[in-house]
Amino acid sequence: MAIHSTAIVDASVELGRDVKIGPYAVIGAGVTLRDAVEIGSHAVVMGPTDVGPGTRIFHHAVIGADPQDKKYAGEASRLVIGANNTFREFATANRGTGSGNGCTQIGDENLFMAYTHVAHDCVIGDHCVLVNCASLAGHVQMEDHVIMAGLSAVHQHTRIGRCAMVAGGAMVVQDVPPFTLAQGDRARLFGLNIVGLRRRGYKLDTLNALRGAYRELFQQGHALRVALVQVREVYSEVPEVQELVDFIEQSKRGVCRSMAADPVGTE
Repeated sequence: MAIHSTAIVDASVELGRDVKIGPYAVIGAGVTLRDAVEIGSHAVVMGPTDVGPGTRIFHHAVIGADPQDKKYAGEASRLVIGANNTFREFATANRGTGSGNGCTQIGDENLFMAYTHVAHDCVIGDHCVLVNCASLAGHVQMEDHVIMAGLSAVHQHTRIGRCAMVAGGAMVVQDVPPFTLAQGDRARLFGLNIVGLRRRGYKLDTLNALRGAYRELFQQGHALRVALVQVREVYSEVPEVQELVDFIEQSKRGVCRSMAADPVGTE
């Protein structure tokens, strides 16, 4: 364990093995730092916050601060961070609120680049990347392997499906279905996230099924409720297509719609 002499660590902080805390860092009451956590200089971690093993919090990041919500009245709330996450310079992640489930939850192996923001009550999966200045408003749900490109933002209570990509500068106000690519203000769908799916190892048969489903759902001009029934029947043996249909059917904000003439897939 290596704690710099200028760091301020509250007496209540729980420290795992091999924790490193840099110069002028501040670790507040109610914080738990699991094994091999590294805190950079001038970083601030406020509690109640549980930081998972192997997580790195770089210089000047602020993790676990009060939620930026005028309705927040000091009620008990938490931030729970999984294993091996990275928060780069000036990244922020806030605790939950009483209007949510009282907890902001971040999974494992995520990368939050400089100046990214995770607001109160968000739920983030595993292996996601938020590129510089990407921001999530309160109550956003983000599934695994999502990429949020630079300067993009997501509206409150919006969902981003698994293996989706949100392009740079996009303003997302409706749900982004899994496996798709969204861009623009307000964000629309521009096909499947083909590059990302190939990187994840999806086979050609699955990609072709997703192409067919996407075309039926977003490009043929059918009523969405009718297209969903047809796609579920035609691709009943393709789990990824069923996941896509389930995601859309569960949407409360509605889903991003496709550009009128967008091609299926982006090479």
